[in-house]
Amino acid sequence: MARLALLSVSDKTGLVDLAQTLVKEFEFDLISSGGTARTLVEAGIPVTKVSDYTGSPEILGGRVKTLHPRIHGGILARQDLPEDQADLADNNIRPFDLVVVNLYPFEQTIAQPGVTLSAAIEQIDIGGPTLVRAAAKNHGYLTILCQPAQYAPYLEAMRVHQGEVPLAFRQACARAAFWHTATYDQAIATYLTQAQADAEPLALPEQWALVGQRQAPLRYGENPHQGAAWYRTGTAPTGWAGAEQLQGKELSYNNLVDLEAARRIIAEFPADQPAAAVLKHTNPCGVALGDSLASAYQRAYEADAVSAFGGIVALNRPIDAATAQQLTGTFLECIVAPGCDGTAREILAKKPNLRVLLLEDFRTGPGQIVQAIAGGFLLQNPDTDQDDPTTWQIVTEAKPTEADRSELLFAWRVVKHVKSNAIVVTHHHQTLGIGAGQMNRVGSVNLALTQAGAKAQGAILASDGFFPFDDSVRTAAAAGIRAIVQPGGSRRDEDSIQAANELGLIMVITGRRHFLH
Repeated sequence: MARLALLSVSDKTGLVDLAQTLVKEFEFDLISSGGTARTLVEAGIPVTKVSDYTGSPEILGGRVKTLHPRIHGGILARQDLPEDQADLADNNIRPFDLVVVNLYPFEQTIAQPGVTLSAAIEQIDIGGPTLVRAAAKNHGYLTILCQPAQYAPYLEAMRVHQGEVPLAFRQACARAAFWHTATYDQAIATYLTQAQADAEPLALPEQWALVGQRQAPLRYGENPHQGAAWYRTGTAPTGWAGAEQLQGKELSYNNLVDLEAARRIIAEFPADQPAAAVLKHTNPCGVALGDSLASAYQRAYEADAVSAFGGIVALNRPIDAATAQQLTGTFLECIVAPGCDGTAREILAKKPNLRVLLLEDFRTGPGQIVQAIAGGFLLQNPDTDQDDPTTWQIVTEAKPTEADRSELLFAWRVVKHVKSNAIVVTHHHQTLGIGAGQMNRVGSVNLALTQAGAKAQGAILASDGFFPFDDSVRTAAAAGIRAIVQPGGSRRDEDSIQAANELGLIMVITGRRHFLH
């Protein structure tokens, strides 16, 4: 008797070629349903419809078609067990050698703007996951394929092994199948949970699953003795997995961590004014605005040219020729921008090892931040809310001008992305000094002011946390700082405010802190 295959796919990539090869080269009989059957018929490939095989018509608008004993009996039968063989014979059921199933495009549907809940629910596949799981469970006797990329290796295995697919191959396909359904269920659960998150922004679900598809193996992790790999979430590549790498060596673990930090900081700046950020080890070493993208980058680079060597550059506008020329003036690890014109590509190509990535949508980041700990993980919402300067309190006698307000907002946007305790000194929309990751705020203040040097005269100082004592306020004033922006919230805020008034400083309290550990 001819072998039997069940084909029921939403993604019809490679379907016709697979089916033709199964029929012509390996003499399979095919059973199929719905759109898959129509595609095969139109291609002139002989196929039996599921409803004809089972004797039961599709019902409920196609919601029920493969949920039938003749289908699942043929998938789940243990072909070396006499009792199972007797059941198949008694019920006129043929065993399957191959099941090819992939699922309704749920993730693609919910990614569409304005999709309704009812439309999303209609794309929740029921029969498909049941078929996939049944076939994966019984992989000792048959093969389950759920990705078009598996078709060619399956056919090659059939040819090499004279029609007998090795158990190791079937086991690998079964693992892939269970991950396929796990990812699918996780996407559905996450989507249905999002309504709760929208209603209660600080609430997080009672269950959380993180499922990923390996995007690429990495040479190593943070250090050469640590193994690492890059995984993407979802069925379609988005974020960094969807970015275009124009040139350069393959990305490393540290590159990707730094690039994500670069994406977060450059997303703070709208495209109506050119902005550039240079980062090192996830901390910005220079951030600036400019009249052009080239001037923005040059100002960001000059903010700390020593640290910029070997850094990561993020730009909020497509790279033009003038900016590309500037970028090739020093050694950089990676550049990311939303685009790059043709002339700029030619200029950058002169440095073939320089990694250049295009990330068109650099404002969309992860919905949740995950931190692994022993025995579990922590989950939090990302710190992506845009601060509203109209809600800030001016708590000193000295008041900011409109120019001061713009500078205070710039400094506040930058300090949000510096490791705590974070201090940032800026002037004319350019960072002058950054104090990051110190064990006390006094140390960070001293680092930032020392780096700024004489340029601190008339500059702005931003702090990611409050000042529990007035000593840092006095140190800032002595260095020439004219205005401070900080979250407030200390029981000794009045001490700092009093010192600012005494020294003629402007002090603005935002009412929101941005610790970054």
